Amino acid sequence: MPPYLLALRLGGRRVLVVGGGRVAQRRVPALLAAGAEVVLVAPEVTPSLEDLAAGDGNLTWLRRPYRKGDCDGAWLVQAVTDDAKVNAAVAAEAEASRIWCVRADDADASAAWTPASGRVGETTVGVVAGGDPRRAAGIRDAVVDGLRDATLEARHSRAKPVGVALVGGGPGDPGLITVRGRQLLAQADVVVTDRLAPRELLDELPADVQVVDAAKIPYGRTVTQERINDYLVEHVRQGRFVVRLKGGDPFVFGRGAEEVLHCAKHGIPVTVVPGITSAVAVPSAVGIPVTHRGVTQEFHVVSAHVPPGDPASTVDWPALGRSRGTLILLMAVERMTLIAETLMRYGRSSDMPVAVVQDGTLPGQRALTATLGTVAEEMAAAGVRPPAIVVVGDVVNVAREIDMMRADLGRDP
Repeated sequence: MPPYLLALRLGGRRVLVVGGGRVAQRRVPALLAAGAEVVLVAPEVTPSLEDLAAGDGNLTWLRRPYRKGDCDGAWLVQAVTDDAKVNAAVAAEAEASRIWCVRADDADASAAWTPASGRVGETTVGVVAGGDPRRAAGIRDAVVDGLRDATLEARHSRAKPVGVALVGGGPGDPGLITVRGRQLLAQADVVVTDRLAPRELLDELPADVQVVDAAKIPYGRTVTQERINDYLVEHVRQGRFVVRLKGGDPFVFGRGAEEVLHCAKHGIPVTVVPGITSAVAVPSAVGIPVTHRGVTQEFHVVSAHVPPGDPASTVDWPALGRSRGTLILLMAVERMTLIAETLMRYGRSSDMPVAVVQDGTLPGQRALTATLGTVAEEMAAAGVRPPAIVVVGDVVNVAREIDMMRADLGRDP
């Protein structure tokens, strides 16, 4: 017979979990997220569960084996030990007390099944497939993916968002936009997009979505920030849901706060969706960690659109020169000669390794490595153009070490 699916509201209700292994490690966090008062019975638990027990007041760990009577007062029981006899005993006690019990080791003997579940926003999906967990998980994933990229939500949702969504599109690769960002993008009536936003995503939009190009091209055509602000207000007042799609994170050198302030001034609600900033993602894409144990415990992200020495600059270049931390320079291509000279003047070695990554995370990504003393010359010789990220610091050598290890593994013995 098919099961009868039910969504349990477990807030403040006792749930017993017997067993502290990998299955419990998956299920306990979900139960806690649902607001359950979880009692975990197990002589030993995984490190993650031990950490949860130490920090979450809704989780009580009884460090002992299961005893008859543990089911008393429970609304739901999970028997998830590695011992079939223990699981059977727990299930029998729960059955006698008319408490629903899930046995992780035997679907046929289990009074209840835990569905393969997933959550996207306020929507929770649960799938059972005749007790076949792999098939259930595959179907769940397909439905969740459709909700995450809004192909299902956009088709069937009755409630369209209102106002403006300020969405960080990530460093360029369309696969690196956040789930929430992609969902809102698929529901937009108007998309006001930056030059550095993931352009491939625009091709997925329905034909009736209006795309406004708000590109700011370095040393070329540009749309003023004031005009962009006006676009947002104008379209919302015409009853449209507007997505302001930006590259990276909207609050990291993206003028996102200016747009939120402008919308607030005109009484327009704004949803801010953070994005993966290129300052960290692009170095990662070429194997450079911005911090590394034993190398550096700090990193500094600097906008170099205003050069050192300019009265409008708020960057403390002398402090950056003295620092041993990693420097991540954005918008530095045209000013690298002056930047390198300034850093060396204030203490950075001319031999300090530097990496430059152009079009990071995109198919045309390319990188070069140099030293602080040679980087400006090598960038010019290679024809480096924006957008490019410059990384200054010894972490560049970590990427070189990784590359050498991979090369060694690839050689014939």
